[in-house]
Amino acid sequence: MKTKNNAKRTKTANSQRIEELHTTARSIVAWSEDYPDGHVIVMHQHERTQLLYASVGVMTVDTPQGIWVVPPLRAVWIPAFTDHQITCSGKVLMRTLYIKPETLTQPAHSCCVVSVSPLLRELILYAVEMPRLYDTDGPEGRIEQVIIDGIQDLEAAPLKLPVPENEKLSRIQSALLKDPSDQRTLTEWANLVGMTSRTLARHIQAETNLTFGQWRQQIRLLEALRRLGRKEAVTRVAVDLGYDSPSAFIAMFKKALGNTPGKYFKAEN
Repeated sequence: MKTKNNAKRTKTANSQRIEELHTTARSIVAWSEDYPDGHVIVMHQHERTQLLYASVGVMTVDTPQGIWVVPPLRAVWIPAFTDHQITCSGKVLMRTLYIKPETLTQPAHSCCVVSVSPLLRELILYAVEMPRLYDTDGPEGRIEQVIIDGIQDLEAAPLKLPVPENEKLSRIQSALLKDPSDQRTLTEWANLVGMTSRTLARHIQAETNLTFGQWRQQIRLLEALRRLGRKEAVTRVAVDLGYDSPSAFIAMFKKALGNTPGKYFKAEN
C-alpha cells in the first residue's frame, strides 16, 4: 500500500511539473530527469514543441507515424500536440527543451532525429541548470536566443522507421522487429503474405521510401542502437541481428552513422 501511494504521489508531482513547464512565461523551459533501463513514459503529448535529448543512453520514441531511435549526439524533434511514447535503453540522462512553437520561424512539422553539435549539447546542459524564470534581458536570455537560432537549422539523421499503413507490410515489420535476424528473402515474404515479389517491393518503396534490403537494414540498425545502449557486446549484437561476422555489422554501422559502435558510444561520455 505504501509503495502504491508513493507511486501515485510521484505521478502527481510529475504531472504538476509538466503543467508548470507549459505555463511558464518563457520561450524555452528545460527539463532534467534520469531514468533506468527499460523505463517507459507512456503515450502523451505536450502543448510545446519538444527537443528530446539524452546526454547518456538511448531512447526509442514511438508515434502513430513512425518509430525513432535516439542515440548519443542525437535528439528527436517532436512538434507540439504529437502523441509519443518513450522507452529507455540503458540508463538515460534525459535533458529536454520545451519550446513555444510561435518562437520558431521555420519549424519542422513532423518528428525527426537531428544531429546535436557540441555547442548545442553544451547549451542544452546549461539550460537545464538555468532558473525556470530566467532573466530574458540577462545572460540566460541571450542563451535562449542562441539556442533558438541553433535549432532552426538542425540536420536530420536517417533514424526513422515508418509505420506502414498496409496490413501485410505491418505483419512483416512486426516479425522483423521481433526477430531482426530473420533471413527470409523478399520472395519468401511475398509468398507468406500472398503477394508477388514485385507487388511487395512496390508497396515497401511507396510506404517507406526504401528497398526491402534497406528497410530490413534500418530495422536492424535501430535494434542495434537499442541493444548497444544497454551495453551489450558488439559481437553478441552482430550475431543476434543476423550478420555473418562482427566486422560486417561494424561496417554497416559505420556507413550509417559515420563511426564504429565503440567510438560512437564513447562520444557520449
